[in-house]
Amino acid sequence: MPALANKTYFNYGGQGPLPTPSLEAITSTWQRIQELGPFTTEVWPLVEATMAALRQRLAGWLGVPADQLAFTENVTSGCVLPLWGLPWRPGDQLLVSDCEHPGVVAACRELARRQGLELHTLVVRDLLEGPEATAAALMARLEAALTPASRLVVLSHLLWNTGQVMPIDRVAARLGAHPRRPWLLVDAAQSLGSIPVATAAAAADIYACTGHKWCCGPEGLGVVALSRRLLAEAQPTLIGWRSLGQEGSAESDFHADARRFEVATSCLPLFAGLNRSLELLEAEGNAEQRLQRSRSLAAELWQRLGDMPGVVPLLKVPPPAGLVSFTVAGQAPEAVVGGLGQRRIWLRSLDDPHCLRACTHVTSTADDLDLLMAALAEQLAVT
Repeated sequence: MPALANKTYFNYGGQGPLPTPSLEAITSTWQRIQELGPFTTEVWPLVEATMAALRQRLAGWLGVPADQLAFTENVTSGCVLPLWGLPWRPGDQLLVSDCEHPGVVAACRELARRQGLELHTLVVRDLLEGPEATAAALMARLEAALTPASRLVVLSHLLWNTGQVMPIDRVAARLGAHPRRPWLLVDAAQSLGSIPVATAAAAADIYACTGHKWCCGPEGLGVVALSRRLLAEAQPTLIGWRSLGQEGSAESDFHADARRFEVATSCLPLFAGLNRSLELLEAEGNAEQRLQRSRSLAAELWQRLGDMPGVVPLLKVPPPAGLVSFTVAGQAPEAVVGGLGQRRIWLRSLDDPHCLRACTHVTSTADDLDLLMAALAEQLAVT
């Protein structure tokens, strides 16, 4: 990873560094396309094989059949395109957690405005205890928030701001028992590549991921897993030739599977790059083994931050994954980020809650933590 050669990096939740083999896969695929001709009969076997290989690999990661996967550009489009294609009725209620990304919240707000829907908030930001206490509190709040008009719940798997993991399978089971069976939309931007996702992806109706964060793939490529129920009820909203069962005919019906939510031309070399990044992660162990490594470092960082005067981790227990959020007394998060950046140590600030966030990955090391803690101590001493 060239990006790790001259810096200490804790921003995997924003964008993961691209490994050299993945960059080579991208460039070699681009070169091969040009050798074959970008629009010739000889290039199509390469296009089809490259996309099929990634679709099949992601199906294994997500624990769903390949025909339930649609490729997207990013998490937001993976959430919004199927969401807007669902049949809505005025008065339907959307229950959106208070830890969702602003892009998804804005899409839900606009959907509610256009369709005459009601937007309600599910409070999860203050759930800072261990997994059992968190799950119990969440389920109680969900029970209290559901009404006969509930039609959708929006809840991230791994919360991008607090670092808490939500029990998606339990939420899905409860919604399945509701008379209207509200759909479950899961923003999995922080999940794929950082925690096991198969159980949650199979339980949700919309489970939208990106490859450029914890998977350390190229930006501009994501995937969404869609339930059979959603595929039976939702129609495409942004339509192109890849949405069609017969791509050469405007008279064609849409694909019967998740491909109806794919639109048009994608950058094929990105598929080769992400596939290579996933292969490299698989070589580091299975999803649970990789989680154990990143979570162990996160727990150590959480402990050391909590022992430092003036520093307060958001979670009251060691993080369930590799995402550690914290505050520093008397210093704006942006100032801390700037000071650490001058030392070639990179983490990020968040607006809501206003805090700092550091991410540990399977590529992170104990030395990385030492450098961060030493630099943070120096910055606190100066101020």
